Amino acid sequence: MEPIQLFELASRQAQWLTVRQNVVAGNIANANTPHYKAKDVQPFESVLQNTGFQLAATHRAHFTESPEAAQVTEVSALDDIAVQQSGNTVAIEQEMMKTGEIKRDHELNAGLVKAFHRMMLMTVRR
Repeated sequence: MEPIQLFELASRQAQWLTVRQNVVAGNIANANTPHYKAKDVQPFESVLQNTGFQLAATHRAHFTESPEAAQVTEVSALDDIAVQQSGNTVAIEQEMMKTGEIKRDHELNAGLVKAFHRMMLMTVRR
């Protein structure tokens, strides 16, 4: 029987979501700081690649490969972000959308762990 990796994967995603929330909060906090460059975290898929954790796919187009490393990077001005006169690249609307995405992903992560935990307890009871 293979070891169950779901809890480890959920823990890594929760850590990644925490880092991303901190970066987005820093962007919002510095929205009026002159010459501040907005930052974001690389996609979670790159974290999976660095850990060697492989997800099963029934078709090769189901999971896309991302060669980027999981790290905090500056968002370029070409990503539909208008540079303000002060040189700041933070768009509050985009940062608020990111916080909504992070909240949704965190709730999904917690819900999956809860459901999987409940399923594991049901199999042990019988």
